[in-house]
Amino acid sequence: MPYDHRSIEPKWQARWNESGLHKTTFDPSRPKFYALDMFPYPSGAGLHVGHCEGYAATDIITRWKRMQGFNVLHPMGWDAFGLPAENYAIKTGIHPRETTATAIANFRRQIDSVGFAYDWDREINTTDPGYFKWTQWIFLQLFKKGLAFQSEIAVNWCPALGTVLANEEVINGKSEIGNHPVVRQPLRQWMLRITAYADRLLSDLDQVDWPDSTLAMQRNWIGRSEGAEVTFNVDGTNDELRVFTTRPDTLAGATYMVMAPEHALVAKITTPAQAAEVAAYQQAARLKSDMERTELAKEKSGAFTGGFAINPVNGARIPIWIADYVLSGYGTGAIMAVPAHDERDHAFATKFGLPIIQVVAPTNGAAIDLSVAFVEEGIAVNSGSLDGLPTQEAKRKMTAELQAKGQGKGAVTYRLRDWVFSRQRYWGEPIPIYFPVKTEGDPRQGAAYEVDYSQPIAVEESELPLRLPELEDYRPGDPQGVLVKALDWRFFQKDGKWFARETNTMPQWAGSCWYHLRYMDPQNSDQIFAPQIEKNWGQVDLYVGGAEHAVLHLLYARFWHKVLFDLGYVSSSEPFKKLRHQGTVLAFTYQDAGEHYHALEDIDLRPEGAFLKATGEALSVSVQKMAKSKLNGVNPDDVVKEHGADVLRLYEMFMGEFELPKPWDARAIEGCNRFLRRSWRLVEEWKAETAPQDDPNARIRHKTIKRVTNDLERMQFNTAVAAMMEYVNALTSKGATREDVVTLVKLAGPYAPHFADEAWETLGEKGFLIEQTWPTFDEAMTIDDIITMAIQINGKMRGSIEVSRMISPAEAEALAMQQPNVQKHLEGKTVRKIVVVPGKIVNIVAP
Repeated sequence: MPYDHRSIEPKWQARWNESGLHKTTFDPSRPKFYALDMFPYPSGAGLHVGHCEGYAATDIITRWKRMQGFNVLHPMGWDAFGLPAENYAIKTGIHPRETTATAIANFRRQIDSVGFAYDWDREINTTDPGYFKWTQWIFLQLFKKGLAFQSEIAVNWCPALGTVLANEEVINGKSEIGNHPVVRQPLRQWMLRITAYADRLLSDLDQVDWPDSTLAMQRNWIGRSEGAEVTFNVDGTNDELRVFTTRPDTLAGATYMVMAPEHALVAKITTPAQAAEVAAYQQAARLKSDMERTELAKEKSGAFTGGFAINPVNGARIPIWIADYVLSGYGTGAIMAVPAHDERDHAFATKFGLPIIQVVAPTNGAAIDLSVAFVEEGIAVNSGSLDGLPTQEAKRKMTAELQAKGQGKGAVTYRLRDWVFSRQRYWGEPIPIYFPVKTEGDPRQGAAYEVDYSQPIAVEESELPLRLPELEDYRPGDPQGVLVKALDWRFFQKDGKWFARETNTMPQWAGSCWYHLRYMDPQNSDQIFAPQIEKNWGQVDLYVGGAEHAVLHLLYARFWHKVLFDLGYVSSSEPFKKLRHQGTVLAFTYQDAGEHYHALEDIDLRPEGAFLKATGEALSVSVQKMAKSKLNGVNPDDVVKEHGADVLRLYEMFMGEFELPKPWDARAIEGCNRFLRRSWRLVEEWKAETAPQDDPNARIRHKTIKRVTNDLERMQFNTAVAAMMEYVNALTSKGATREDVVTLVKLAGPYAPHFADEAWETLGEKGFLIEQTWPTFDEAMTIDDIITMAIQINGKMRGSIEVSRMISPAEAEALAMQQPNVQKHLEGKTVRKIVVVPGKIVNIVAP
């Protein structure tokens, strides 16, 4: 009978649900495997096939692990707080709670239609009070430990949008959305002291199996630098300027200093003659984001304060400038400038005509061109006691000299900054803090009041969760946050005194920092999770998600996990043992003269990159990441309807290497479709037969088991599918035994679970395939008795021989010399030497 996915797939999905097949169990006698997908933000657009790539990978791995006898935890949930839902609510008037619930229902339907084996009893939702109760609880632990604190910091405030913007959202002093003016202004913010964990966040990367690129990004973001802190006296005052430098050996070449425009000493140092210029420059700097200010390629600008500092190594009087490329929140907010040996300093000095003094020479003695910066290590010159010393030795000696004089010391700094944790929005977790109100009247009734933000008070843990108030108007506008509008929620009395709740909410990052832990014990209302259950599951063994989260999400999750580790709540210092990023699924978009967009199957994709319509006309083609925001996503519903979930799963894995970008080509799906139907024909042929005495396909069967198993270990899904396709081709041409077909069904099971269970039942077997044992292979059966050995003459291939694997070198040499083509190329030559590499090659040297 033909294979009908439209009836088979719903049939098995219903049976899986009815039997509770995918419910998580834990047997202490068996090993555990915890696989986790980066959970999605449930938007109205639903899933596209790019999402399914990562989900299919973890589903295949966990099904395979279950067949190997592992306890498997493979959960799914929703990262549902955040700006998109709030903006949609503002636009439509529909509460974000409703739009989120609708989107989640659609996502679940799509996920189930593809046959992913999630245990929905463990589903979590970051907007569920039963979940964010514990997000708030973790915040309180951070607060009690001194890791959550308030600080007034400069932010990008957009009055028109009524919100703080990230640096990436500000372009030329205007908001990316709406092109509204943005100003830098101080604002009270909640911060998390992630810098206290900088060293461990860096060193513990050695414990994990992550992609090298992700490890590099993490290390770069943390940015550990060793150097010295140097103190410069401000000429004519008792003030000091402290700077950090990684090159204390170049101190003699410091010819000026630069402070951030917001530095506290600017007003004190600036002379009356320079006051107007400095004030104008400060105002201009306030209109730029940090990203714009520190862009390397931008034109250097600055203003001279009129003040001078004293270089501590040579007593030189050097000018103090302000420039926007120095940030007040980074390091000490001031730098020493050595233009001969720093590109940015050189560009600044060149523009403003400041001195450039060489203090490092190349080790080869070559002269340097002072028209460009020499930034390499070398030998100290023009540096007094350091002259002639190599860079590393000069660094150590200068640091010791500074310390002896009381004007410096060795120091370590980090690029990592404390985490700004406040959001002036509505749709997020309320921060469980309140403050005293300095008033006797009822502030809800318009009485004058003043909130004492210097005395934050933690909400009692027994009062969690602190829920959001119901608001009809979610529009932002007040720098204190949207929740200032909820007067009855914000203000309350306790023991006859008035208090005000915190009106900032948490960022969307908060809920995703610890969700991997809640999945272990999601229904626990008394504890964040039971200690023994956490010990059972431990670290996430495999974490899969997009590379766009390679820095911040992973860094924040590691930080919270380490805090919980220090508090004794978790048993591992790192949350994610192995991490892999699925490659981007690319969408082809093209236009013709009529500005119409077409699907890829409508065009002729030539290897040389030419894109032609059937008429021969050229097309304008773009290749983009598949994304909901780009409206180029392929809906899995359409693929499932036409081809079936199993074909979708197979094609997702067959497109290319899992971690590399690959194009979605609807035409190529047909290859996976043919493979599944050819496999079904093999099952149909054997559903009522018994196995013969001989076993003609034993060797290819064992080879296939080995290839598919090893490829699963390496997450090389595309080559595993290719191995199964080759196996089906061989069985189709040579004839198959029942054991061949049973093996095929088991190997295909993780990839095509609906097909596998239908085939298992058709073969007369009982139970579900996921409950069966993964096939094993005999290593000896994977080694061919007959092998091919190449023959080379003077390094050039001249033939090959088919021989027994057990052939001796002498026999291989003799057989090679008998080959006609070898004899032809040896005519008139004297063989000097023959080298035989057993099982591989015969090398003949005949010059």
